[in-house]
Amino acid sequence: MTLVIAGERSGAGKTTVTIALLAYLIRHGLNVQSFKVGPDYIDPMFHAFVTGRPCRNLDAILTSESYVQKCFFRHIQDVNYALVEGVMGLFDGVNRRKKEEGRRKKEEGRRKKEEGKEGKEELNYDFSFASTAHVAALLNLPILLVIDCSRLSGSVAAIAHGFRSFDKNLNFAGLVLNRVASDRHLELLTDALEPLDLPILGVLRRDEAVTIPDRHLGLIPAEELPNLEVAIDKLADLAAGAFDWEKLLPMLAVTANGGGEGSEQLLGKYSLPSVIVTQKNDVVNSLDGKFGVRIAVARDRAFNFYYQDNLDLLEELGAELVFWSPLDDAVFPDNVQGLYFGGGFPEVFAKELSGNVVIRDAVKSAIVAGMPTYAECGGLMYLCDSIVDFDGNSWQGVGVLKST
Repeated sequence: MTLVIAGERSGAGKTTVTIALLAYLIRHGLNVQSFKVGPDYIDPMFHAFVTGRPCRNLDAILTSESYVQKCFFRHIQDVNYALVEGVMGLFDGVNRRKKEEGRRKKEEGRRKKEEGKEGKEELNYDFSFASTAHVAALLNLPILLVIDCSRLSGSVAAIAHGFRSFDKNLNFAGLVLNRVASDRHLELLTDALEPLDLPILGVLRRDEAVTIPDRHLGLIPAEELPNLEVAIDKLADLAAGAFDWEKLLPMLAVTANGGGEGSEQLLGKYSLPSVIVTQKNDVVNSLDGKFGVRIAVARDRAFNFYYQDNLDLLEELGAELVFWSPLDDAVFPDNVQGLYFGGGFPEVFAKELSGNVVIRDAVKSAIVAGMPTYAECGGLMYLCDSIVDFDGNSWQGVGVLKST
């Protein structure tokens, strides 16, 4: 089946719950594949740290609805357990459908209901494309809703009821009550929720010791947290008693149909998008099916924002990826024909990056000489004249872009 871990809003505790579940499964020797809804780099790093497997992003905007489905079903083929961490609140997405279409569907649903015909009233989903709810529907997966109960008692029932009834086409497996203060607090919450007949599958007490620190782009990346393994162990300990594993474990298991009806039609052979295949055929035929290039990919504490699917696509197209560190390496990668600088937080390591003069000069020389280079976000910052750190200090960058 597998589950989608959703929240009623950002900060409800989705990532804490997800990592706790993953840590418990891994501790017990189970192989598990994780996924993350949306264009997120940092949460997947934590997933991968725990599972030892790359987390896969499910983003219907950067890719497509069909790609989301194929990506999911491809990567659960060799595991026994899987889960999907949502993004923001359950229904938070973008406006991708015409309002007129939404109104028409809503009125059609009402009319069928009034006539006593089969069918449900459909809500206007103009705001929900690529949301957690959208991905759950695409994959036909049930939802485990995490609610931050730190300032709630009876109102928790209104929240749970509202989320479950908002779209009756979604399937809710149950609830996780997060940041519960005391036994009395839990009693108030469970009493309020009892009439809903919505299973409480987990209860996490308020505990700052298991909180992962954050900053302006979300959680601090895993590579910057030296004591992360200790925190993960604490979450695994917490998970042992916080969740109803007798009910939850079967829900996380990958079933024969991969978690949703019709998945067998989606499996097939995973292939590159057609536009890339066309380019591949045009460019690669003379190279026996391979590009025959080596691409230096900057990956270290400063540069670590990469989508695994992008790296996979480069390799499927025949590129050899050479991972290196502009932060720590003393020698520029040998015999490479391209450079790839992903995002990250170079401003945190601006002094060290600037101090590695040999590498800065080598990167600049390669780019000035015409080496194809792709840089984004923090990687692009590194190529500028200077980088300003969090304290306002300016440090020399590579200097191929006249900017700060």
